[in-house]
Amino acid sequence: MGTNGKTTKLALVPLPKGSVLLPGVTLRIPVANRPDLSNLLSSLLDRTSAARRDNSSITFGCVPLSSPFLSNDGQRLIDNGSLDSIKKEEFDLLDAGQARKEDLFRYGTVGKVIGIQRRAYSEASLVVQGVQRFTIKRVLRERPFFEAEAILHDDKDFASGDSETVESFQQLRRLARELLTLLRLSSLLPSPSNRLSPLIARKFELFISKADLSQAGRLADFMADIADATFEEKLRVLGSLDTKTRLVKVVELLTRQVQNIKNSVKVTTISTNSLPASGFDITNMNPHDRELLARRAMAGLSGLTPPGAANGRHNEGDEKESNEVDELQQKLQEAQLSPEARKVADKELRRLRKMNPANAEYGVCRTYLENLADIPWTKVTEDQLGPETLKRARKQLDDDHYGLERIKKRLLEYLAVLRLKQSTNQNVERQIATLSKDLEASDSSDLEKDIPALSEADRVAVETKLHLLQSRRMTDKSPILLLVGPPGTGKTSLARSIATSLGRKFHRISLGGVRDEAEIRGHRRTYVAAMPGLIVNGLKKVGVANPVFLLDEIDKVGGSNFQGDPSAAMLEVLDPEQNHTFSDHYINIPIDLSKVLFLATANSLDTIPAPLLDRMETIQLSGYTTVEKRHIAKRHLIPKQITANGLAEGQVALSDEVVDKTITSYTRESGVRNLERELGSICRHKAVQYADASDADKLDAYNPVVTVDDLEDILGIERFDEEITEKHGRPGVVTGLVAYSTGGQGSILFIEVADMPGNGRVQLTGKLGDVLKESVEVALTWVKAHSYELGLTPDPNEDIMKSRSLHIHCPSGAIPKDGPSAGLAHTIGLISLFAGKAVPPKLAMTGEVSLRGRVMPVGGIKEKLIGAHRAGVKTVLLPYQNRKDVKDVPKEVSDELEIIYVKHIWEGIRHVWPDAHWPGQHQVNFVESRL
Repeated sequence: MGTNGKTTKLALVPLPKGSVLLPGVTLRIPVANRPDLSNLLSSLLDRTSAARRDNSSITFGCVPLSSPFLSNDGQRLIDNGSLDSIKKEEFDLLDAGQARKEDLFRYGTVGKVIGIQRRAYSEASLVVQGVQRFTIKRVLRERPFFEAEAILHDDKDFASGDSETVESFQQLRRLARELLTLLRLSSLLPSPSNRLSPLIARKFELFISKADLSQAGRLADFMADIADATFEEKLRVLGSLDTKTRLVKVVELLTRQVQNIKNSVKVTTISTNSLPASGFDITNMNPHDRELLARRAMAGLSGLTPPGAANGRHNEGDEKESNEVDELQQKLQEAQLSPEARKVADKELRRLRKMNPANAEYGVCRTYLENLADIPWTKVTEDQLGPETLKRARKQLDDDHYGLERIKKRLLEYLAVLRLKQSTNQNVERQIATLSKDLEASDSSDLEKDIPALSEADRVAVETKLHLLQSRRMTDKSPILLLVGPPGTGKTSLARSIATSLGRKFHRISLGGVRDEAEIRGHRRTYVAAMPGLIVNGLKKVGVANPVFLLDEIDKVGGSNFQGDPSAAMLEVLDPEQNHTFSDHYINIPIDLSKVLFLATANSLDTIPAPLLDRMETIQLSGYTTVEKRHIAKRHLIPKQITANGLAEGQVALSDEVVDKTITSYTRESGVRNLERELGSICRHKAVQYADASDADKLDAYNPVVTVDDLEDILGIERFDEEITEKHGRPGVVTGLVAYSTGGQGSILFIEVADMPGNGRVQLTGKLGDVLKESVEVALTWVKAHSYELGLTPDPNEDIMKSRSLHIHCPSGAIPKDGPSAGLAHTIGLISLFAGKAVPPKLAMTGEVSLRGRVMPVGGIKEKLIGAHRAGVKTVLLPYQNRKDVKDVPKEVSDELEIIYVKHIWEGIRHVWPDAHWPGQHQVNFVESRL
């Protein structure tokens, strides 16, 4: 029951029609067409002195207009049918500015002016807040404004109410929460009704969570204002001075509204795009699920406490998110980050904890931290560098690859250096530990008198020595090796063997066709779906900081374009002086790549930019020779193909002759890929025979041996003819040597010279290049200049070419030929033709000549000698300066060839025709020796 307070004189303001002001609620009262309100405000402001005006608020009684549908005591509703039509019409025309005393409701609320609001295109309004209920005892005057004698009422304090009141209050709170949930939910729907603004939602939330039993009346008033009630129902709540009665009435209003919303709203999915027409009914949900649904509905409204948080109940989603952040923190702690990375990670974690998971930035931040945790900052594979390391590595490389001595030698050097560094570091660490122990002992000597303290001078000496020892620790700067060679020579598989022999993790990065700089360096985090580059992704994949990285096809990296220059981005990666602070655009923290052993492969050096090539140690892999291919086929390829085609060891037998015939007549390549395919064809042919024999139960008839004669049936007719030496020599025909005829193999080349009557014209055929044509001209000039000494003309002043023309031809006209290595052969061929002396058919030669007759060095000696050996050559003339190159030639080749080194053409002539006499030979030798 409302307690009766003192009777007081109060100025009254009739409220606009349909408005009711309840205690604790704010209301706007328009000032337009309100002479009574203007008079009242003027009077109140005049009465209040200037000193008190700022500190005291303006208060007056706010009285709603009475309703014709309500009884005089304000408690009974009158039926619409029994209502006097004149009375109803008068009420419809009534305006608050012209109201009489009989138009006022019996109860009102004392209002305090808290502000003036002026909206665009509308009149100003007074913003009034309800303070306290009152009852009008009698109206004292109507003009210029209402004044009445009123009794003020205070709400009874329910500190310990009866069980009925407590139950009503709990019911009110439950319904208030349910209404909030449903209003939030319905505010997402297209319907304009039942919209809930974030401001009201926040107020609502605050009232419900903070209200206790002592404020039951206030909560009831607030909920009555929020509720969707008629004017008459609100008047009845205003007239309920007894709090218990008021609670019951407001509970009725809320129950009705909640039920109405439940009946009208059906929701299937909370979606930002659309809401399907069909769905489930909210009435079938339990209150907890409804709360969760409302939380999702209001996720966009920041600053709202989740329903139930005040009761100490946490949301499951929150717990899940916080668990994920904790797990991420744990991962980062285990990742052994560098100090700089640790600083960045801590900062980003703090940001992540403050961020709403619905925020788009949350996912970006979390992905970044996960990437940081995945990078191996300090985690390494421990190198097992014991006494057996070098031996084991050598065996591993020999088992996997035949030949390639230079690359094997370089890798064993690297391993040996690593091992020596490790043993040096172990000694240094041991000495550092001993000295540190001495220093610690001297520090504690004040407490332990039995340990003699170091003097200050000794202490400084020990610290200096410690500093020197720490600077003597050796860091590992891994070399960056570039393997250059033709396709199929085993560059990629060699890198895998290196990783195995070192006992390290291996990762292959294919650079062929990379056109975008960001693929190597990563994208900046400001871009959508930004990720780290190939290098950091490789580190993440292997999980250690010292793997073996194979940069495959580095010569195929794109050049400068509108997306940057990827080959320039590789400069930092491959520089041992810079890559200990490699910066990826996405990670944006320096990463140490100095422990990574980089191996790059390329087919040619022409397309690699000079600065990039300068950073790498180039190791040339030449094409395999026929002898090497035979070893590789027998050791690796044949067993592999037998297994790959479902056969067992011993079910295919290939002799050396068959393998050699396959290599020379069916494949011409630098590597062994095509050879492997041809061997696979042979194995498949035998697999068919074996399967047929097995099906017919005639396994005894199966013959595993493949003969040379079978090859034509299996592989078809021979694709390549092997050049072999002639049986008989004839003047004007010389055997030259070619390093790379087709497929990187060496072979012999016949040079044919013919003369005919003419006027000195020289004709060249056989698709010769410029260099080869020039070497022919040099050879002809030398022969013409020395024709008298060679005994080709009786007169020193006679031109040997005056009445003849020459035709020089190299067979296989379709194959281009060029290179500075046929000068000696051309010279001997011309002398042979002019002197009418045949060159021995089993003798071949290579070398360039100068105008002075010197024999100059040439390249490809290894391939040339193997080709000569294969073609049946017995004697080879080589330039004297190529002696060192013969060391690379396989022993079986060098043992069967007679190799003669010549410095000058005259030496070559003597070896070709040892029995012949040349008139000017001695004189020329004397002059040459003086030169």
